[in-house]
This record gives sequence, C-alpha cells and structure tokens, in this order.
Amino acid sequence: MTLPPNVYDAEPIPAAARAEIDKMLETGDLFRYTAPENAPVTLLEREFAQMMGSKYALAISSCSAALFLSLKALDLPRDARVLIPAFTFAAVPSSVIHADCIPVLCEVGDNYRIDINDFELKLDDSISAVIISHMRGHTSDMDEIMALCHARGVPVIEDAAHSLGTTWNGRNIGTIGRVGCFSFQSYKLVNAGEGGIMITNDPDLVARAVIMSGAYEHNWTKHFTAPDPNLDAAFAKTQNKLPLYNLRLSNLSAAIIRPQLAEVPRRMHDGRRNHDYVAARLNSSPWLEVPEKLEKEDRAPDSIQFNLVGMNEDETRAFADAAAARGVKVQIFGLSTDNARAFWNWLFIPGDVPELPQTRAMLMKACDTRLPARLKTAELDVIADAITDAAAEIMTPARAYGT
Repeated sequence: MTLPPNVYDAEPIPAAARAEIDKMLETGDLFRYTAPENAPVTLLEREFAQMMGSKYALAISSCSAALFLSLKALDLPRDARVLIPAFTFAAVPSSVIHADCIPVLCEVGDNYRIDINDFELKLDDSISAVIISHMRGHTSDMDEIMALCHARGVPVIEDAAHSLGTTWNGRNIGTIGRVGCFSFQSYKLVNAGEGGIMITNDPDLVARAVIMSGAYEHNWTKHFTAPDPNLDAAFAKTQNKLPLYNLRLSNLSAAIIRPQLAEVPRRMHDGRRNHDYVAARLNSSPWLEVPEKLEKEDRAPDSIQFNLVGMNEDETRAFADAAAARGVKVQIFGLSTDNARAFWNWLFIPGDVPELPQTRAMLMKACDTRLPARLKTAELDVIADAITDAAAEIMTPARAYGT
C-alpha cells in the first residue's frame, strides 16, 4: 500500500546552486551591491526578464514587496482606491494598505475567477489602480479586464505569485498588465524560501521601484547593464527624490533561484499533468467538481482546487475530517479557522466587512489540496482515492436513507 505523500516538501535545490552558495560562503559576498557588476541578483534579473519576454526585472524580498513597490512606483495619491478580487491571499490587500491606499473588493465566481459584471460595476471613477490576483493560478478573463481598464486609463498590476509559466492566449501571465509580480516562496514553482521579482516594460516605473527597493546613491547602475537612454533619464529624474524601503534580494537567494529557472518548463509540464489527472478522478464523483479552465488559459498548477456539491456545512466539515483520516489534508477556504484567504478575516481593511455573497458562498465549498509537480501517478492515486472515498463516506449513507 502506498502511503499518502508529503506534499509540502519542495524539490531539492540543484547542485549548481549549492556549488555557487559554497563559493559565496567562502567570500561572504552576499550583498547584491558588493560586486562591481554581474552580481547573482543582477544576473537573475536579466535572465528572468529574458525568460518572460520583458524589458526589465527587479528582484526583491517577496511578491508582497513587489506589489507594494508597484503601487508606490505608480505614484498614487494617499488613500487611492485599488480594486482587487475578494478571493486572494491576505498579502494582497495588505500590500495596498502598506502603500497608503484603500482596497476595494470585487466578487469572484464559483470558478475562482473575477466576476466581470461586478468588476465593471466597481471600476468607477474612484478607482486609481487594479491588482488582478491570479489566485492559485486561475486566470480571470484578461481580455475583458484589460479592455475595461484601458478604457478608463486605469493601470493594472498582475499578482502572478501562483502563475509562473501560465499563459493567456499565448502571452505569459505577468506581461499583460503594466507590471507583473512573482513569488519565490517555498510553495511556489521556483523555491528560494522567500523572495520575489517584478517585471515591466515601463522605464519610469522600474526606475522608481529600483530606487525605492533600496538602491541608494548610484547603485541603480548595477541593475541594468545594456545601454538604455530612457532608463538613464528615468533614474536621473528620481535620484534622491524617493524614500528607500530596503526590500533588496540577497545574492544567496539569487544563487538558489537561478539554476531553477531551467527547471520551469519541466515543472510546468509535470504540474499540469498531475492536476489534470487528479481533476479527472475527482470529477468522477457526484459530490466533487473541478471547474474548467478558460479557453485562452494554459495553467502551470502545483495544487488543485475543487468545489463540494450538495454538502451542507456539517457534511463539509465531516468530509475534511474524513480526508484527513486518510492522510490527505483538504483546506476548505471558508471553514478553515482564521484562513488568510477568506476576506472576512481581513479586519485590517478600513470600514465594515463588505457584503460579497457570491464570493462567500464559493469559499464555503471551495477546497484546496497541494499537488507538487514531483508526485508520481501512484501518489496521485492515493490523494484522489482519499478525497473521493471521503466524499462517498459522508454522502452515500445520506443518499441511501433519502431514497
């Protein structure tokens, strides 16, 4: 019998990273600005931008820091209203608050994507910016969103923490809005423990972000080595005029990240294969439903989300307990105590908890289980069996009694 796999361990760090780390530990050269040029962080920025097809990249301490810097780099006024989806991680509204702005939440549907009608309704003249959070790698209709935002002249920031490798109509997620923000936290496709990176084609935006990230004096010259008059002019305008928030990434983190970039295509392929295999198994149960992806979306998932069908709250809790008893943790977003993805727990947002019945109803039945790309078919079967058997255990007696 195959035991339930440990879904929380990441893949081993490549040997090339370990060799680079040993070399750095011998020299103690961990600060990104120590080297005159080509520090590991600078090389990471160059390589990541090239991989994504963007002009500029800025590596920093986290995706939350990237979201915060993106808002600050837009030079929004204090208390600017920023529209975000109500289904995201607490770090997203937190970054809005950190940037002295006010989050405005819009509804999310049963397929975990933005409700375009509610989005359009709330995208009024009071909104200064939009953050599209591709939560758990689920892509909302970016064609509709970008058309609506373009018509109003509202800049779009993509929170692509879960979406490295995902494409929309052939375009890399993170390159569609004004700026894209990614995570290198341990549970993401590329693992540095902590870390983040932002990409953009806007020289003024990236120049402001670089300086605010902590490029004091003229250390911004160590970020981009190719001649770029527009970038030089942008830095000249902002030198000494912006606060320094010191959100830099270290050379140690960059050394861990860089060798993993070559692994991204394989992890994308394996993650998609694993997700689709388990999704087919779960969809065979009458009490489980994995929403279909949108037509233009090609995902790179490392987890699976599914909705419970026909279960009341007591049955939902019993289902989670039954899956746990089989060795598989299923998180139900709306029923997990103090869950940071349930909008009613974001009590740091000014004002009363908003009325978002559609999102609330979805969160009360939406389930989340990790599926790392490294898992093999036998391990996937253990997970799928545990989930489908748990649903059958809870629901079959009730069905039999009612017939």
